[in-house]
Amino acid sequence: MIELGPGPSFLEYLNKERPDLLPHTSAPAPGVPHATTIVAMGYAEGIVMAGDRRATMGNVIASRHIEKVFETDRFSVVGIAGAAGLAIDIAKLFQVELEHYEKIEGTLLSLEGKANRLASMIRSNLAMAMQGMSVVPLFAGFDTAKGTGRIFSFDITGGLYEEVEHHSIGSGSVFARGAMKKLWKPAMDSTQAIRVAVEALYDAADDDSATGGPDTVRKLWPVVYTVDSTGAHRVAESVLEATALQIIAERTGAGMEA
Repeated sequence: MIELGPGPSFLEYLNKERPDLLPHTSAPAPGVPHATTIVAMGYAEGIVMAGDRRATMGNVIASRHIEKVFETDRFSVVGIAGAAGLAIDIAKLFQVELEHYEKIEGTLLSLEGKANRLASMIRSNLAMAMQGMSVVPLFAGFDTAKGTGRIFSFDITGGLYEEVEHHSIGSGSVFARGAMKKLWKPAMDSTQAIRVAVEALYDAADDDSATGGPDTVRKLWPVVYTVDSTGAHRVAESVLEATALQIIAERTGAGMEA
C-alpha cells in the first residue's frame, strides 16, 4: 500500500495529526480581551486595510499596542475582530496554511480559494463562538487573475460574502462605515485611500469606547496595509503620523488663520 504525502491543506494535516495545537481546541477563559475595529476599501490600484490598536476587556483597556491587520501572503491581508488571542492564532495559522499550499502546489492559491479556506477555519471555531469566543475576520487582497482588489467578510458560522467598495467590522464598524460612505471615491489613489481609512477609524474612536484613536502622546497610529499588483505593503509610521496629525489639526481648527 502506498502512503500519500500531506496534501496542500496544512489545516487538514494538523487536524489529523495534532488537533491539540489548533486554536479552537483551547478552553475559553473569563476576561478575554477583544479587538476592534477594522476597515477596508478599494481604490484605483487595489485595496487598503486598517485597524486600530486598542483591545478591551469589559470596560478596561487591555492593550493599546495590539496589531489586528496581518499580511497573509504576497497579495492578501486579513484583519481580525473578536476574541483577540484566538483571532491572532487563527490569523497566524492562516498564514501557515497559505505558505504550505504554495510550497506543496508550487503556485499561489486564488484569492477566492484563500477566502474559502479562511471561511472553513472560522466554521471550525463555531463551538467556541457559541461560548462567547467568536472571531470575525475581514479578508482582502489583489486578485492577480482579474487585476483588481477584492474584499471578503465572514460571519461566525463561516459564511462568506464579497463586499463592494468598502466594509468594516468590529464594535466601531457602524461609525466607520458612515465615515467611509461620505469620504470614499472609486478613483482614489493609495494616498487618498489611506487618509480615508485613518479618518474612518478616527470617527469610530470618537463614538466607540472599544476603538482606539490616534495616540499622539504614545505615538501610536493604526496598522495600515495597501495591496496592489506589486504586493502587500505596510504603510510607514511616519506617513500615518503625518496623516493623523493633519486630520486632528483639521478637526480642531489648529493652524487655521483667524
